[in-house]
Amino acid sequence: MSYRTFLQKGALIPLLQAAISLGGCAVGPDFIPADAPGVTGYTAGRLSVAVGADGPGGTAQRFVSGADVPGIWWKVFRSRRIEAFVREAIDNHPDITAAQAALRQAREVAAADMSALLPSITGSDSVTRSQTPLAEAGQTGPSSLYTLYKTSVPISFTPDIFGGKARGIEADLANANYQRFQLEATYLTLTANVVTTAISDASYADQIRVTEEQIEGQRQLVALLEQQFALGAVSNADVLTQKAQLAQTLATLPPLQKSRAQNRNQLMAYLGRLPSQDRGEAVPLANLRLPRDLPVTVPSLLVRQRPDIQAAESQVQQASANVGVAIANMLPNVTLSASGGSSALALSGLYGPQSAAWSVAASVTGPIFDAGNLFHTKESKVAALEQSGAKYRSTVITAFQNVADALRAIQSDADLLKAQVEAEKTAAESLKMSQAQFKAGSTTFISVINAEQTLLTARINRVKAQASRYADTVALYQALGGGWWNRVDESPAAEAKPAGIAAIFVPAGALPPRPAPQSN
Repeated sequence: MSYRTFLQKGALIPLLQAAISLGGCAVGPDFIPADAPGVTGYTAGRLSVAVGADGPGGTAQRFVSGADVPGIWWKVFRSRRIEAFVREAIDNHPDITAAQAALRQAREVAAADMSALLPSITGSDSVTRSQTPLAEAGQTGPSSLYTLYKTSVPISFTPDIFGGKARGIEADLANANYQRFQLEATYLTLTANVVTTAISDASYADQIRVTEEQIEGQRQLVALLEQQFALGAVSNADVLTQKAQLAQTLATLPPLQKSRAQNRNQLMAYLGRLPSQDRGEAVPLANLRLPRDLPVTVPSLLVRQRPDIQAAESQVQQASANVGVAIANMLPNVTLSASGGSSALALSGLYGPQSAAWSVAASVTGPIFDAGNLFHTKESKVAALEQSGAKYRSTVITAFQNVADALRAIQSDADLLKAQVEAEKTAAESLKMSQAQFKAGSTTFISVINAEQTLLTARINRVKAQASRYADTVALYQALGGGWWNRVDESPAAEAKPAGIAAIFVPAGALPPRPAPQSN
């Protein structure tokens, strides 16, 4: 049975309970998770319904306070292509693999350090062929030639009297928990980036399509004006003005194409592909759906649901445990040792009653003078604890800001899309009127050019506003933690619960529990 299996089965727990009875309580501060901020909302004012608009991305959305975040939140867009993108990214992106390896490493370090709580037992067998001159014993005669057989089993044990080892293991487990939530944060960031980048690609594709349609219409108009100029119906200035407008519109196309190409390169990177492996898969913006109901987690639960907050809290616990380790290093250590074995001149007599040998010993070691090394080491750990606590508070503040920003963006961009849809309708009507007036001779061709440019700008802005509404929904799910606690598939980071030895020595509540599902 392996050491790991031995620990997991709890076979050493009775022995460890007897061993810990030799020790006392652990020195240093006991970690206590910080309370959640005492607020009831994320924004200064009440949240209102995000208004609806015509066309894709125009669904009216309402906020449902206390609703839970789905574990696979990207399914709310009802796009199989997005789901395929996310799955490919999770399976192939090296950042996920690296974070998983970091978590395994942290857990193995914790498992290795747990061995310090147990006695160390080694075995030694030897056979020695020697020749000793009798002159060394003050005698005369031939040298003595003999073979000595020896076997021994040394045992040593250093009781964790002041809990320094227990604090070290607590720090190891806190680091493992930190790596666990770093993995969850990597998972959340990657999935959100994939969806957002796919939405951006759809937006660029629509902007390019709108621009190309405008270019085609302007080319047809140039051809028509040239025919009319040949007939003397329009001036050459009108032809040149339309050609200049066409050139300006053509100039807007390469930047859009460049932006889309770079955006797709980024999408390929998220999927774990090289840019040359782009197969052209795309998500039409018109095929995406907005969820009507958006969850808004209770603020008191956000600190348990954001991976970055949980990771920061684990760092506080690790720093707290390191203070205990530093204090324990300033105190004496007791080491108990024993050895049993036998030695004989013949192998057949090695285990006889006359060949037995044993010894027991106890020693106490402790610092007497170290020129302040241990004291200043302890003070540095205290400062590190203060630093990690401040970083934790900063992380919490940023998390609440992220949620508030996402909520306001959803409302504002819904209003923006409604306005842009109306602006596009008005611009289209204005262009028709300008064209009719030009044909009737009641206005100049400059009015038609201006109306064309206004319509193109309105259509581009409408596409951008549509994409923003989808991206805002992604940002809200990301800000609320991504629902990792609700995933029913295999989580990228399994529970980091202490097993066997750790269950004895790690204080209750040292590792944060999974948040309980909320009811709507």
